[in-house]
Amino acid sequence: MIFKTIRLQLRFLLPLAATLIATAYLAVPLMDQITLRWFSRDLNSRGVLVASTLSDSVADALVSDKPGRLRLLFGRAVQDERLFAIGLCSVDGRLLQSTDNFPTHLSCAAAAALAARAEPRLALTGGAVHVGIHDIMAQRPAPPVVRVNPAPEVIPDEVAASLGPPATEGGAPPQPVLVGQLVLLHDMSFIERRSQDTRRYLIGLIAGLGLVIALITMVVAQLSWRGWVNGVRAIMRGEGLLRPLQPAPELAPFAADLRARLRDMEDEFRRSQGPEAEWTAERLRTLLRTQLSGDQIIVVSNREPYIHERSADGIVVSRPASGLVTAVEPVMRACSGTWVAHGSGSADREVVDASDRVPVPPGHDDYWLRRIWLTPEEEQGYYYGFANEGMWPLCHVAHVRPVFREADWDAYRKVNQRFADAVVAEARSEDPVVLVQDYHFALLPAMIREKLPQATILTFWHIPWPNPESFGICPWRREILQGMLGSTILGFHTRFHCKNFIETVDRYLEARIEHEHSTIAFREKETLVESYPISIEWPDDAEVARWPSVSECRRRVLDRLGLPHDVCLAVGVDRFDYTKGILERLNAVERLLEKWPAWIGRFVFVQVAAPTRAALDEYRSFQERVHRVTERINDRFGRPGYQPVRLLAQHHEHDAVMELFRAANICVVTSLHDGMNLVCKEFVAARDDAQGVLILSRFAGAARELAEALIVNPYHVEETADALHRAATMPAAEQRERMASLRSTVREFNVFRWAGRMLADASRGRLRARIESRVRRHQAR
Repeated sequence: MIFKTIRLQLRFLLPLAATLIATAYLAVPLMDQITLRWFSRDLNSRGVLVASTLSDSVADALVSDKPGRLRLLFGRAVQDERLFAIGLCSVDGRLLQSTDNFPTHLSCAAAAALAARAEPRLALTGGAVHVGIHDIMAQRPAPPVVRVNPAPEVIPDEVAASLGPPATEGGAPPQPVLVGQLVLLHDMSFIERRSQDTRRYLIGLIAGLGLVIALITMVVAQLSWRGWVNGVRAIMRGEGLLRPLQPAPELAPFAADLRARLRDMEDEFRRSQGPEAEWTAERLRTLLRTQLSGDQIIVVSNREPYIHERSADGIVVSRPASGLVTAVEPVMRACSGTWVAHGSGSADREVVDASDRVPVPPGHDDYWLRRIWLTPEEEQGYYYGFANEGMWPLCHVAHVRPVFREADWDAYRKVNQRFADAVVAEARSEDPVVLVQDYHFALLPAMIREKLPQATILTFWHIPWPNPESFGICPWRREILQGMLGSTILGFHTRFHCKNFIETVDRYLEARIEHEHSTIAFREKETLVESYPISIEWPDDAEVARWPSVSECRRRVLDRLGLPHDVCLAVGVDRFDYTKGILERLNAVERLLEKWPAWIGRFVFVQVAAPTRAALDEYRSFQERVHRVTERINDRFGRPGYQPVRLLAQHHEHDAVMELFRAANICVVTSLHDGMNLVCKEFVAARDDAQGVLILSRFAGAARELAEALIVNPYHVEETADALHRAATMPAAEQRERMASLRSTVREFNVFRWAGRMLADASRGRLRARIESRVRRHQAR
């Protein structure tokens, strides 16, 4: 049995032997240095004691000018076995007296220079000596005191001399003065002898410890081997279920089924308990009250959360189709701050007050919306031009060339400055918390920092960040990076985007980067670059109770679209944008019907595409291509009363989208490049029946969180078509397992957690800054 386990023992013994040898190799020189430092301190203390003992005698001999007394005194002192030699130096640096062993080449100045070193060591022929120099102090005698007899006729002079204080004093009390310096040379040979003893003891200790550990290792290896063999035998006999076996890699093949079952039970228990410490609006408000008490929250974005439009029935209020609004609006309702945004609605000017402010949401008035007005020329240059023809394609790998114009850049700078002025005007203190949203305001953080140096600026970049080579296309790359580094915290969806940004700064700016803490110091300001995956507001019980049932939603949608009730319904909900992969999913639907003709008449794909940026040629061309592909698929596979693709190119309100999600069998998200994509999370939140299948692009940031979705490469038409077929034929039990896990993830990592993490980090930074400010004020006093 011993020979069978020799390989197992060597796994422990060989690394142990290497570790002990390395320890001895490193510890012995370190111990020598520590021993030398200890003995040097002892010799210094011993020198001070010897100098104190000899000080009075040396001072008397110097004052009385008796060098013979010094020779006798020094001769008796050097009889000590550790004291090698003594020398006496005058105040002007001359050697006055020394013992016979005192080195002839050692002057007083050289001795003083050696004594000032960290290791005052002098190498001599007979060995090294320790050099110490000590001051000899003496008291200067006071001048005589003259006493005056006030009544010489009455009082004899000898009596008057003994009475009362003197009439005149000759001077102040005597003061100690430096009369010389004593140079002490201590023999250091005893240190080497003791170091050798210490090395022998240390090596013996390590060797003995290694022997004991080796014996223990061999015994443990023997016992472990026997335990593993007995465990395998127990599993083969069907034992070990009531008393679980100790985990061991060798038993993994035999215990795999048991561990898998235990994991399933653990997952079911975790789901039944719900997410731990769930983030809610109330918890976010509590964080604001406790950690940011009294601090003002200001959000800045291009898109406003509520739009007032004129209609035939008067002024109506709508919410735009925007992932940013979906994520940030619930946070603002919890924070009760101010939201600064571009007023783009046809009736926006009619509802604001004199300060261009309006309370929202209508009927609740949870926070203020401050609107900024832009001329058509400014909007064309800042929004359509630089932001969406330049920055948007630059940051997305969607094979569309960015376009940069000088006039667009000028408009972008001017609009950013106007928003910065609005933030300063809305700030009630010198240190508000400002949340800057997205690529429309890359210059804004530095502009706010210039006017409000104490503000805490949290910038969140909602789209991907490209690699340094791609970003180098931008002619104003340095200005954009400098503007963003005005932020206190700079957030991205994923660590990958954080890494790209840090590498971009490293490439184009002179800044100090600490990769370990993910911070960038630029112009005496530090920016934390961190990932904060954004999410949605998880619906509460009251909202869920108001939803129509899944069967009712499905009936309404199918009746409205004129579809049979047994149809397999797949949906996609996006803005009409070339980065969303709409053409790619249409090609996958076409391939599905080619590959599995049985789905013709039984499968329908509904694409909701909210119009956006129609003023740009690239978007108009893209929308035309989508319409052409849709017509081609419908002409090819359509039948009387049946069209496989329904394109709904119009804006849908939130309730209509939720109804569509609850009615669908499949949700398709095939973004070509996306920071996060919240459509997939809204679909998961809508499916309280734990049914439905999510097909998700690997190029969306959400794919890193929602691993239970069917992850696809949208560029691979065959793979996406196969995923559609698999989703359409997936058993209800598998759908339930996948959806339950997805819902648990989205519920736990909701938008309040996203905002809470950012605000908690901001709170810690603000507290640290305030403490540093108080310390600086205290030091300045």
